[in-house]
Amino acid sequence: MKKLALASVLAATASTAMAGSYAKDDVVMEPVVVVEEAQQSSSSAGIVIPLILLAVVAAAVSVD
Repeated sequence: MKKLALASVLAATASTAMAGSYAKDDVVMEPVVVVEEAQQSSSSAGIVIPLILLAVVAAAVSVD
């Protein structure tokens, strides 16, 4: 009885191990090209954060 149970367990695990195999070995995946369009922004958009940081530092210095 133990041999029958062991044989059924081995048969079940062997069949599920081969379930995901490929039929062909020459599977080629094409690369996906993603094109993102940049938003139009003004040229002063990169200076806002440094100006805010400078204002915070100036406020901190003036308090002391």
